[in-house]
Amino acid sequence: MTDIARPLERGVPRAIAPIYLLLFPIPVVCFLGAFLTDVAYAKTTFLMWLHFSEWLIAAGLAFGALAALALLVEFFASRAIRSGSVGWTHLVLFYAALIVELFNAFFHTIDGWTAVAPVGMTLSVIGALLALAAAGTLFRTPVAWLVRREALS
Repeated sequence: MTDIARPLERGVPRAIAPIYLLLFPIPVVCFLGAFLTDVAYAKTTFLMWLHFSEWLIAAGLAFGALAALALLVEFFASRAIRSGSVGWTHLVLFYAALIVELFNAFFHTIDGWTAVAPVGMTLSVIGALLALAAAGTLFRTPVAWLVRREALS
């Protein structure tokens, strides 16, 4: 194999990893924000907080779906991420957070107090904790998985 073909062979994970790392924080922040707006709604019963939660969950799921797709491509294109348990843990935690928040979106479509208390708040806590745990696994990710840029000659 020539040196010219080698960058093209590994071009997919090199292009996807930065995209994933840009998209991943958006659902994490949105899910944390949804939890905080659920707390605000539980304290005040002001309907605006419920609508904020709905929008934050929807935005988190939209960007989370894009990030999940990028993670899946990166996961199967890069052998480095699959080599240890950290990559698998990150994948499972992030996908679990998205599934929990999808159910949370369904519960938040119910009108009024029953959208948040008790099930919506519980799902918001679980989803936010799973998203934070997935973010925490990135700190233990091998640097080789993220991106190694080589000088083109």
